[in-house]
Amino acid sequence: MSECWCIPPKQNARFVAAMEDVLGVYKRPFDVKRPLVCLDEFCKQLLGEVAAPLPVRPGKPLRYDYEYIRKGSATAFMIYAPLVGERKIFISANATRTRVDYAGALRIISDEIFPDAEQIVLVEDNLNTHDDGSLYEAFEPSEARRLAQRFERHHTPKHGSWLNIAESEISAVLRTSISARVESRDEFEAQCEAAEAWRNRECQKTDWQFTCEDSRVKLKSLYPSCQH
Repeated sequence: MSECWCIPPKQNARFVAAMEDVLGVYKRPFDVKRPLVCLDEFCKQLLGEVAAPLPVRPGKPLRYDYEYIRKGSATAFMIYAPLVGERKIFISANATRTRVDYAGALRIISDEIFPDAEQIVLVEDNLNTHDDGSLYEAFEPSEARRLAQRFERHHTPKHGSWLNIAESEISAVLRTSISARVESRDEFEAQCEAAEAWRNRECQKTDWQFTCEDSRVKLKSLYPSCQH
């Protein structure tokens, strides 16, 4: 048995600075005018069958042939507001993670999900597309500037994507709602829409408990000042 837990192997001031910034954001009380949104991308490989699965029978689950046909992939953005238990799964039209796709996700957050917010507090991974430059690549300057001012950005540190609550939401959706084998983009989109509707209807929230105080104890080895 093994677990994947991405943290630096030794003291790292940049890591802990970014980590404590994100943890500080998670500790803020809910503010309807400044909603917290966590954003993350995920990719689903599309697989076709070489033979029809054997049907479910008493004592026998649905059985697939071990062979499959690769049919490309689909990319989706998980837009998750953990304090209100709402999420939107935005599927990229081009099945990519380009700056233009990312900018499209930001406009959905700003104009469709939280149009009345004064500003949106955004937590996201530290990817090279996650900056205001993506907005200027996708939109006219005035529109890019308008959207850029709508967000207060906070980035998880490198090797610290586990700090992004949207990653946990992606894991929950993939485990409970998305088939192991999905053949087409339309099928993937339908399953994502069903998962989104169900989890929103149940108002599934995230109760984040890990704090700066916890990190200074459990991850003490990462703090340079604690090594003297």
